[in-house]
Amino acid sequence: MKENMNISRRRLLASAGGAVAWASLGGVAMADDTTTPASKSNPGPVSAEKPLPDYAKWKNADSMIVHSANTIETRRTAFGSSGITPLDRLFVRNNVSPPAASIMDNPGAWQVEVSGVVKPRSFTVDELKTLGLASVAVVMQCSGNGRGYFPHKPSGTQWTVGAAGCVVFTGVPVKAVLAAAGGMAKGMAYMTSTGGETIPAGIDAKTVMVERSVPLSAMEDAILAWEVNGEPLPLAHGGPLRIIVPGYTGVNSIKYIKHLAFTKEQSPANIQQNSYRFSPVGVKGTPAHDSIWEMPPKSWINLPSDPKQPVKAGKVQISGVAMGGMHAAKTVEVSIDGGKSWHAAKFVGPDLGKYAWREFVFQADLKPGTYELASRTTNTKGQKQPKERLENNRGYINNSWLDHAVKITVA
Repeated sequence: MKENMNISRRRLLASAGGAVAWASLGGVAMADDTTTPASKSNPGPVSAEKPLPDYAKWKNADSMIVHSANTIETRRTAFGSSGITPLDRLFVRNNVSPPAASIMDNPGAWQVEVSGVVKPRSFTVDELKTLGLASVAVVMQCSGNGRGYFPHKPSGTQWTVGAAGCVVFTGVPVKAVLAAAGGMAKGMAYMTSTGGETIPAGIDAKTVMVERSVPLSAMEDAILAWEVNGEPLPLAHGGPLRIIVPGYTGVNSIKYIKHLAFTKEQSPANIQQNSYRFSPVGVKGTPAHDSIWEMPPKSWINLPSDPKQPVKAGKVQISGVAMGGMHAAKTVEVSIDGGKSWHAAKFVGPDLGKYAWREFVFQADLKPGTYELASRTTNTKGQKQPKERLENNRGYINNSWLDHAVKITVA
């Protein structure tokens, strides 16, 4: 118990988030507590053996790593330098196989039920569009991003940095929807969202359904989104309708949302009660462990980052991305000697708000040799990206700058 309490304290100081992987059963994906440890799959280009799935065929194949039909990673060198991740390069992570593509035939007719309010009712997407409009730039990041760096090789997809992206979602504020439903009923403590994935008959829905609860405070900037980066929200990213909970890990931004409830208790679904819990190595998650909600400060270098591609000696632009989690990234530093010394880097491009990441650059004059590049960021609340990861059973919330460092050769 003392060990659990210590881990909980460290997690709260880091203000963290997390992810879960899944295995197949009966045509749907099941909680990955049942899987065996995965290896770093498909390190090469998209291939005939691991092609892009039909619902994501429009992705830029050269920019993606296909781990499975429901787990597709962005290559470290493919993020671009604008601060916004192109939609055709944005990672894909589905806990359960997506619904049929036919739900996109008439996206305006998709309905979401709203309960735990004074006047429970359903809204179509077209009706939601009459209630208000908001856009928010957010880091969408799988809670297990960085899992591949944990030495005990937790089960699940061995993500490195590519289960993340920064995009702009557009929709209606959840607070406007709540007002249209007469306000919240008394005594509620959580906002609970349920996905619209199909659950086959004969399977206990609680074991596979994608339903997550977050504290009511998360509602402040939350939206029900039907658009991303100026385009209709595609099936691969939760279309026709997805809830976006800024600052929280991706699992909390439920795709294909069909039910938005304000509840007194957290969801009874396995994905809430046991998965996405911050538990010690070797211990399965339970409600006694912290839930994976908020993201911590994190950064990494994208270019140069290929150890097999020598860099020309001279002036080198070292660039990457930095996020502050629940608060804006304030500063970022770069090291070229594995953390022995640090240098202030500068942000480039527009500031899109506290939930977005910032592109950064540091110009170094590098002589021939081998260098270990690292970055670390500090947010406006003074929370600093740590050197070490917080060990945990499922490999969640890895924001260690040391894990994300890269070695390059300069010739």
